[in-house]
Amino acid sequence: MTKNNEKKSCCTPAQLGCCKVESILTVDERGQMVLPKEIRDKAKIRPGDKLAVVNWEKDGEVCCISLVKVEKLADIVKDMLGPVIKDIMEI
Repeated sequence: MTKNNEKKSCCTPAQLGCCKVESILTVDERGQMVLPKEIRDKAKIRPGDKLAVVNWEKDGEVCCISLVKVEKLADIVKDMLGPVIKDIMEI
């Protein structure tokens, strides 16, 4: 793997595969929900980790919600905006 590929985020649109339902969550009366241990383990989410909530809207309603580790969010933004900023700087 080249050095450039090592820095690519895992969540770029071209790399996203098919999604699947891992579990069903229930929101309690306080608005809280529990992310199951199996998913936390699989995603290496540990106590104290910070997650960004990202949502997509369609027709004015949220249709999809994703959680992204904050430390990975910077890589995702760089992957998406890096080429655009490079193009702007060349103008």
